[in-house]
Amino acid sequence: MNKGELIDAVSKMTQHPKTQTEEMFNAFMAVIQNSLTSGNSVQMIGFGTFAVEERAARIGRNPATGKELKIPAKRVVKFKVGSKMKDAVAGVTKKK
Repeated sequence: MNKGELIDAVSKMTQHPKTQTEEMFNAFMAVIQNSLTSGNSVQMIGFGTFAVEERAARIGRNPATGKELKIPAKRVVKFKVGSKMKDAVAGVTKKK
């Protein structure tokens, strides 16, 4: 599912216009990006958690030539899936 298909599906489910749904989706993504850029994590109970981690510099290898190269340190976004989402995808139903 791409962004357009996601917006169409949410628009149908909520019965809101696609333009309004797209504005909300873009705002949602901007808030997540701003939070991660600031170094904060975004936790959505039942769905998952977005967090920023530091990846250390390391030595890599060019697979075509075998030559070593330096890979610089950088910040990366990690996503850890929530238990409810994990169970839903796996088809697991929990009894209460």
